[in-house]
Amino acid sequence: MSRIGRVERGTKETQVLVEIDLDGTGRVEVETGVGFFDHMLAQLGKHGSFDLTVKTIGDLHIDSHHTIEDTAIALGQAFRQALGDKAGIRRFADASIPLDEALAQVTVDIAGRPYLVHSEPDRMAPMIGPDYDTTLTRHVLESFVAHAQIALHVHVPYGRNAHHIVEAQFKALARALRDAVAFDPKVHGVPSTKGAL
Repeated sequence: MSRIGRVERGTKETQVLVEIDLDGTGRVEVETGVGFFDHMLAQLGKHGSFDLTVKTIGDLHIDSHHTIEDTAIALGQAFRQALGDKAGIRRFADASIPLDEALAQVTVDIAGRPYLVHSEPDRMAPMIGPDYDTTLTRHVLESFVAHAQIALHVHVPYGRNAHHIVEAQFKALARALRDAVAFDPKVHGVPSTKGAL
């Protein structure tokens, strides 16, 4: 069974292409024009063992907000498409990932119901590089969760360096998603007493 999602999304602000193979090997090709965001998406593909292609052309002459937001929307849509009927998956998973002084803890439920809980240390640096506003991390997760239709809890109890704090979140998200979408030989059909996710 192929678990591949492909979404093309076009607005007056952005043109986005996302392709994801949940059963890939971590092959990543990402180009959004926002260097740090490209780096984060590469973490998601590599550590999730997803083959991930992302091509975004956005209105970066304004700022990076629309580019990042619309990419996250398309990524969520492609992820949901790739999941198919969700039969046989583990559904629940969690991961804790340290990156030097920072720790990120992520718990996920491939629930069919979008919900995000997100916390980071206060007083983070406002920018990473020239074009990544650190307040966008929560917005990326909100957009992804809403369109992937998953429940996601992300908690960073401590960390000092903004780069490390954000990157640890993407790596932990990748590992939790990798485990949640994995097939479990003990699961027959959809892993829900409702019979649907």
